[in-house]
Amino acid sequence: MGMPENVTPRTAAGREGLAALLAEPGRGAVGLDFDGTLAPIVADPERARAHPGVVPALAALAPLVGSVVVVTGRPAALAVEYGGFAGVPGLEHLTVLGHYGAERWDARTGRITAPEPPAGVAAVRAELPAVLARAGAPDGTWTEDKGRALAVHTRRTDRPEEALELLRGPLDELAAAHGLMVEPGRMVLELRPPGVDKGAALTAFLTERELRTVLYAGDDLGDLPAYAAVERRRAEGLAGLLVCSAPDGGEAPVRDLADRADLVVPGPAGVVALLAALAGRLGRAR
Repeated sequence: MGMPENVTPRTAAGREGLAALLAEPGRGAVGLDFDGTLAPIVADPERARAHPGVVPALAALAPLVGSVVVVTGRPAALAVEYGGFAGVPGLEHLTVLGHYGAERWDARTGRITAPEPPAGVAAVRAELPAVLARAGAPDGTWTEDKGRALAVHTRRTDRPEEALELLRGPLDELAAAHGLMVEPGRMVLELRPPGVDKGAALTAFLTERELRTVLYAGDDLGDLPAYAAVERRRAEGLAGLLVCSAPDGGEAPVRDLADRADLVVPGPAGVVALLAALAGRLGRAR
């Protein structure tokens, strides 16, 4: 039996990636963003929780593949808490790379390992309120402190896109003054250390585990480096499948991501359907 039609890749490279994962699952990895991919986007990121189908689907899939890794800009502990990943039978192969790989949570040990935060983050944290005030940040603008990064959200403002453009310049200047960079996303600007992204985190993880095939699913601009990492591996003759989680509300998908994806699915519910379909196919093949 083939994969359900709605999770069949539309590209030849994607179909090759899927075939390689199904043929040698023990040498494959499933890489997943968290917000917008496993958890629906919500106005308050502190209320984000994984789609209810995520944990059952991952618990069924994880024992059948080499690794499952969640790659997120969130602190690893929050992703584990909001995902409900701790202590779940079947998730022993799960790793969470938080802060774009600066933190690592391993389900086998339940421990988080991480170096000290860079000094520039503390300086930006202290100066950010004054910078936002001088820039005229509109009501509804708010800051999420991620520990190793700070994210300025405009989704709650009356004109989120205009607010984002208003703040982009001042935040670029603040970040540059302290050796950080600004990563744009959907109604958010994140100030974080340079050279740290989902592509570097994913590449290091796959190399460390000597995994040959990877499926990666994401939904926003921060996932583009991970897409690029998979594309580089494909250029080297390794297989990969790129999945875009399109918003399940009224927003359009991030075009740069959707255009490069081998498969576009309808938000976290679509990701769950894909994970469950993979688990079912691999389970029947055993």
